Amino acid sequence: MTVSKGLIAKIERFSLHDGPGIRTLLVTKGCPLKCRWCSSPYTQSPKPEVLYFASHCLGCGNCVNACPQQAITQDDATASVKTDRAACVGCGTCVYVCPNSARELSGRYYTPEELFAEVEKDEAFYRRSGGGVTIGGGEPSMQASFVKAFLALCRSHLMHTAMETCAYAPWETFAPLLNEIDLVYMDLKHMDAGRHSAWTGVSNRVILENMQKAARLNDIIVRIPIIPGFNDDEENIAKSAAFVQSLGERALRLELLPYHLLGSYHYAELDRDYTLSTLSPPAEEHMKRLCGIAESFGIDVEIGG
Repeated sequence: MTVSKGLIAKIERFSLHDGPGIRTLLVTKGCPLKCRWCSSPYTQSPKPEVLYFASHCLGCGNCVNACPQQAITQDDATASVKTDRAACVGCGTCVYVCPNSARELSGRYYTPEELFAEVEKDEAFYRRSGGGVTIGGGEPSMQASFVKAFLALCRSHLMHTAMETCAYAPWETFAPLLNEIDLVYMDLKHMDAGRHSAWTGVSNRVILENMQKAARLNDIIVRIPIIPGFNDDEENIAKSAAFVQSLGERALRLELLPYHLLGSYHYAELDRDYTLSTLSPPAEEHMKRLCGIAESFGIDVEIGG
């Protein structure tokens, strides 16, 4: 069976925080969630997108003239340019004519074999460090057949494989991926379905069910992004820790990831506003207190990942 190409936002080599050893992180495009705090908004759309770096723009107008969709306009007085995101199809024509790298195409199509050829370049580092390949996103299960075929190639070459997932997918789509994965990182946003839906756009029911099923088949690490005002209250952390404890021995640990503003600048690259720009990261003492609550359930807990 021929597998269609997959869309990859970026390839990050020599990653140290996405699994054991030195790893190659593959960031897929497309996510079913719209988390308010998302630090990689360029992964949300399942289509290629053009990122715009205003500080690099010379105002030459090359992009305006080249755009086949006439999606880019220029202010005559200031020479600043603006992209109609609804009209833009992500063809990348404007990227190729920009003389100062003010535009970048987020999203490149690969066959499973082409993507494997990219990660194979780093194979020596995996062998020496006990590392491997991690596929994240976005949400890998949105490109399930492509991801499965790619991971199967990795495993046929004895590469350690990991996946970072929000776990929001039908089980019949999600389960086949687990057969090709050694370690799964799964996000637990909130235990309350209503709060989860209000901040991410979807209920947590499918996610919790998939976590329970996955923990019977794979080693998993559960991650909670600690977002002040959303899920950082002691009651939610206690319920979350109790849920992780209930998953059994294959839930290796719980990681509490403090909210940060490091990816907020990506919104401007997409001509979008970041709605949590005034939200401050949680204090160190607060994180330690939440860690202590989670540890009281007899599970391994780390701050950070």
